[in-house]
Amino acid sequence: MNDLATALDVVGARWALLIVAELLDGPQRYGDLQRRLGAPTNMLATRLRELEAAAVLTRLPLKQNTRAYALTARGRALRPAVAALARWGAESSVAHGG
Repeated sequence: MNDLATALDVVGARWALLIVAELLDGPQRYGDLQRRLGAPTNMLATRLRELEAAAVLTRLPLKQNTRAYALTARGRALRPAVAALARWGAESSVAHGG
C-alpha cells in the first residue's frame, strides 16, 4: 500500500477530516462537536473511536464524568493538509461559480 492510501485509511472516512479540522482549534466535548459538525451521533462516535485508535486524537477527562477530545501530535501534524484541502475547496468553489 502506498503512503497516500495509508493516510486515507486513517483520515479518509466521511467526517474524519472535519473532526480533525474542528479539533485544530483546541479540545472539544462530544456534544459540541456534534452540534458544530451536524454529524449523525452514531457516525461521530464511530469516527472518534477510529481516530483515537489511530492515535490522531485522545480523550481528556473532564468534571462530572464528561470527556473532551483533543488532537495528539500526530493529529496536529495534519494541519497543513487540512489547510491545503480547505484552500483547494475555496478555489474550486470560486472556479465553478459557487
